[in-house]
Amino acid sequence: MSTEPLLPHGAAGAKAAEQQQRKGRRVGIDEALSAHAGEFGRWQLRHFVLVSAAWALEALHTMVIIFADREPAMVCAAAGGAGCGDRCAGAAAGWEWADGAASSTVAEWGLVCGERYKVGLAQAVFFAGCMIGAGVFGHLSDSFLGRKGSLQVVCVLNAAFGLLTALAPNYWAYAALRLLTGFSTGSVGVLAFVLATEPIGPSRRGAAGMSTFYFFSGGIAALAGVAALFPRSWRTLYVVTSLPSLAFVAAVVPFVSESPRWYLVRRRADDAMRVVRAIAAANGRAVPDDVALKLDDEDEEGKGADGPADASSGSIVDVFRSRTTRVRLVLSVLINLLASVVYYGLSLNVVNLKTNLYVSVVANSLAEMPAYLLTALLLDRFGRKPLAIGTMLLSGVFCTAGSLIAGAGIMRVVRMACGVVGIFGMAATYNLLFIYTAELFPTVVRNAALGCTAQAAQMGAIVAPLVVVLGERVPFAVFGASGIVGGLLVFYLPETMNKPLYDTMAGLEEGEKTTLLE
Repeated sequence: MSTEPLLPHGAAGAKAAEQQQRKGRRVGIDEALSAHAGEFGRWQLRHFVLVSAAWALEALHTMVIIFADREPAMVCAAAGGAGCGDRCAGAAAGWEWADGAASSTVAEWGLVCGERYKVGLAQAVFFAGCMIGAGVFGHLSDSFLGRKGSLQVVCVLNAAFGLLTALAPNYWAYAALRLLTGFSTGSVGVLAFVLATEPIGPSRRGAAGMSTFYFFSGGIAALAGVAALFPRSWRTLYVVTSLPSLAFVAAVVPFVSESPRWYLVRRRADDAMRVVRAIAAANGRAVPDDVALKLDDEDEEGKGADGPADASSGSIVDVFRSRTTRVRLVLSVLINLLASVVYYGLSLNVVNLKTNLYVSVVANSLAEMPAYLLTALLLDRFGRKPLAIGTMLLSGVFCTAGSLIAGAGIMRVVRMACGVVGIFGMAATYNLLFIYTAELFPTVVRNAALGCTAQAAQMGAIVAPLVVVLGERVPFAVFGASGIVGGLLVFYLPETMNKPLYDTMAGLEEGEKTTLLE
């Protein structure tokens, strides 16, 4: 005889469904973090600081050229300077470098007068390498290599190429090694940003992401201090700025976790859950045993909305297949390009202030920090889109005003003030775009898309020095137009504040349809 209670058929079915749901509940990463593991606890703070330290490494490798390629002061070796001729003739005319011929590449290889273009060429070549590397490692980090593996590889390459640069026998070998250094440097920031922010919950991700850029500014300030200790040897400076990358790989990377989102899109759900449970344990919380992880386009049975197709990896081709992501990528590329032209262009103008180079670089890096703080405070209050529009237009308007001001007398100070406000606004925009762009694309193609926009930003960095040499007022006009046009383009992007960080293309498409129907 059956011992089961006599229940109506419908009630029995409801109870069975409830028991099945209790047996295994599947949630996305964002829900697992928000409801169980914690959005930003002790684990995320520690992981965030460790990973974001890589931004300082990018600053060292990128900005070292300011000091290594500087033009030192020249002194006349003849008594009283009466016997010295044309400065372009150098030692042949009786001139000597104040800090010695080994103080910079300019002094060692005579990159002055007719050879001065080679300084700008080396800088452009470096950013060209950044542009190529950003795309390559952006794809690799989304595919088999992962975020952590890619970051480890580029840091090793940075150290190797930086140390080899210190041994460059001539200018052309130096330029080639700067190209290779750029290839590995261009993706460091993007990789660190994604790896640092993906394990953070949705309500804290924006403010945390904005904070990564303090590490970059801090790296620039530290570089100025290091460079001041080695003013007589550019080769020693390259060695000293390359060794921290090796230290990072040896002492930091072993304590960094791979992104649980990357594990999940690679169909390694057990590894993803292991990381989530580790986050919960460190945060003093626990993930219930009946909770499992799922991609945002999967149902409760683990089947994808588009069928059995493997969504574990994607490429830039997948971004262009979807109209939604295609439009977002084109707009993001243009906006990042324009922002980079303004940011790097205004930064290069600081070098022309005719003040102590080391103090100027420190002051420039510190001036950006209030912009980061202000943006972080307002990011989750007003949203990504209004802030991006406002900061770009602020920069554009003040740069345009600067182009209308003659650089004579007190008006020179007024124009400099316009430039300060311009770089304040664009610094806020530049780091905001990392958050904004990352949230516009799903996990499966996020690094590929970020790599593409990083390439556009590097192209802007290549263009910026060419704009600066156009004179005193024309560069301000170009920067003003770039800021205003960029701000107007942001109007066509959607707001991403408090929206899910989608894992797959199908999940994004479905989420956008739901948003339109609401």
